[in-house]
Amino acid sequence: MDILKAEIARKRKLLEQKQLVDDKKKYFRRGDLNAKDTEEVLQKVGYKKQESVEAQGQTTEGAYSFVADGQNILPRTEVIRRLRERGEPILIFGETEPEAFDRLRQCEISQPEANRGFRNDFQEAMEQVDAAYLQEMFANTPTAKEDKKSDFAELDESVSWESIQTMAQKMGRNKEYDMDVIITLLTFLLKLWNDQIANYSKHEKMSTKVKMTRVIYTQTKEYVKPLFRKLKHHTLPEDILDSLRDICKHLLNRNYITASDAYLEMAIGNAPWPIGVTMVGIHARTGREKIFSKNVAHVMNDETQRKYIQGLKRLMTKCQEYFPTDPSKCVEYVSKKDRE
Repeated sequence: MDILKAEIARKRKLLEQKQLVDDKKKYFRRGDLNAKDTEEVLQKVGYKKQESVEAQGQTTEGAYSFVADGQNILPRTEVIRRLRERGEPILIFGETEPEAFDRLRQCEISQPEANRGFRNDFQEAMEQVDAAYLQEMFANTPTAKEDKKSDFAELDESVSWESIQTMAQKMGRNKEYDMDVIITLLTFLLKLWNDQIANYSKHEKMSTKVKMTRVIYTQTKEYVKPLFRKLKHHTLPEDILDSLRDICKHLLNRNYITASDAYLEMAIGNAPWPIGVTMVGIHARTGREKIFSKNVAHVMNDETQRKYIQGLKRLMTKCQEYFPTDPSKCVEYVSKKDRE
C-alpha cells in the first residue's frame, strides 16, 4: 500500500512541476499532458518552437524546425510535403524527424527530378525566352549580346570557317583530335546563330517569327549539351564518332546532300533490323553480318541521344544557311530572297 501511495505522490508532484494541477485545479486534460511531453522530447533532441508570425513571417502555429549547427532547416510540414511528392514514407519505423530530413536531402540529391513527369522542352524554352524578354525590357540584367560571352567563352575569337577547314584536314588520325575539331565546328555554328539573334532590333525581337527562332535556339542549346560534354571529355562512342566525323567533313566541303545522307545513316541506320537484333536464332543467317552498332538506329537508343541528334540536324540546317553553295548540293534549297 505504501508503494502505491508513493507512486501516486510522485505522479502528482510531476504534474505540479508541469503546471497541469495545483491547489485550485485538481483535474487536467490528457491532451495537455501529451503536449507537454512532446515539447520536452523536442527540446531534448534539439528542436525549438518557431517564433510568432510577426517575427518569422508566414509560419504555422505550433510548427517546429530542427536546429543543426546553429542553422534552421525545413519545417516538418515542408519535409512531409516533399516526401509525399516523391512517394516516400514521411517517417520510417525507428526514424527520428531529423533523420527523415536527411533522407529527404539524399533523395533530392540522387533524384533531383523525381515525379516531374515528361517535361515539355519546347514550353520550357518558351519560358526562358519570355524571361529574357522581361530582362531586356527592364534592363536589370545583361542582354543576349552580353550573355554570349559566357556561353562561348571556350571558343577562341580567332576561330573562323577557314581555320576549321584547315583543322579538318588532319581528321581521321587521332580520335581525341577529331572530337576537338567536331566540338569546335558545332560551337562555331551555335555562336553564329546566337550572333544572328542578338543582332535583331528590339522591334524585330517582339515579332512572333524571331521569338520562335529564339525558342528553337534555346532548345537546341540544351539538346546538344550532353553531346558537347562527351566530346569535351573524349567519351563519345566510336560508332557515333565515325558518323559525326563524316558529317563534319561533308559540311566543311559544303556538300549538304552527302552530309544529310550520313546523318540519316546515323539517326535511322540501314540495318535489316534498325532497333538492333543481335541473336536471331541458333544458326547464322544471311543478313546477320550486316548488323553492326553503326548501322543501328541511334535515335531509338535513349531520349538524351535522340535530343542531341535532333539538335545536330538543326545546326546542319543553319550551316547551310550561313555557308550556302550550289543548289544541287543543298537540302531543300531556299534562296535568301525567298527566305526573306
